[in-house]
Amino acid sequence: MPTPLPLGLVQTAALHHADDSLGLFADQVRRLARTHPAVRLFAFPELHLCGHRPDEDPERVMRAAAQELDGPRGTMLAGLARELGLWLVPGSVYERGDDGRVYNTAPVYAPDGRRVAEYRKIFPWHPYETTAAGDRFVVFDVEGHGRVGLSICYDAWFPEVTRHLAWQGTDLVLNLVRTPTVDRTQELVIARANAIVNQVFMASVNAAPPDGTGRSVVVDPEGRTRAESGSEPEIVVTDVPDLAGARRVREHGTAGLTRVWDPFEHGRQPLELPLYEGRIDPARWRSGLPRR
Repeated sequence: MPTPLPLGLVQTAALHHADDSLGLFADQVRRLARTHPAVRLFAFPELHLCGHRPDEDPERVMRAAAQELDGPRGTMLAGLARELGLWLVPGSVYERGDDGRVYNTAPVYAPDGRRVAEYRKIFPWHPYETTAAGDRFVVFDVEGHGRVGLSICYDAWFPEVTRHLAWQGTDLVLNLVRTPTVDRTQELVIARANAIVNQVFMASVNAAPPDGTGRSVVVDPEGRTRAESGSEPEIVVTDVPDLAGARRVREHGTAGLTRVWDPFEHGRQPLELPLYEGRIDPARWRSGLPRR
């Protein structure tokens, strides 16, 4: 049976790319590992390592900060995860893809230093963001704990993203955020809604001022807020979710009643979805979900 996952959402301001952001980040993670020794997975906000100052051109910073995932930055991050024996999600970074385009990408490093996942933001916040869009949903397994899915900021506004992650067996969705605007209020509602309608844990970590408004949150599969922060300049939102709880809710229903992954009666014909020129096939609806 899976065991609970000690989680740390690091609500903090972005590091400026022009500075020694990698050295500062390594010091930051080492300090957090000392002060929060029980945490097994640290997650940072969107573009934490690629910040820009108010007088800098974001586009220029993006181009300067972009690297291949196996470049010097990736080598350092992998070594840091291995050194500390932690699961590390360093926020998203600017990735230079093989096609020459720049993506907003969240890499994940295992305690042995392997990069076990990388997720490219599918929904850049147009027209304000100019990174190329990703084209696939990404999950990874935290051995002994459960399955984790990735989304980046604006992705959470599109129900198709969290639904597909849940369908792929995700127990916890990490949503890495950099929201400095007033709609963080709506994002907190969306986090709870995504948790409820998909029966997954949601962990949304936002940047601290001035890069974001904070208000990071962990929500359980029935929509209850387990942990949350205000707008502190740096705080680690800690929680120890039992990811097997997501599977129990899917099996027994929200509040022991509502089973959103079992809505179709036997023999139900596929439901056409004109918006997508596709369909919901009842035979596939639950097929990706692991059993308890």
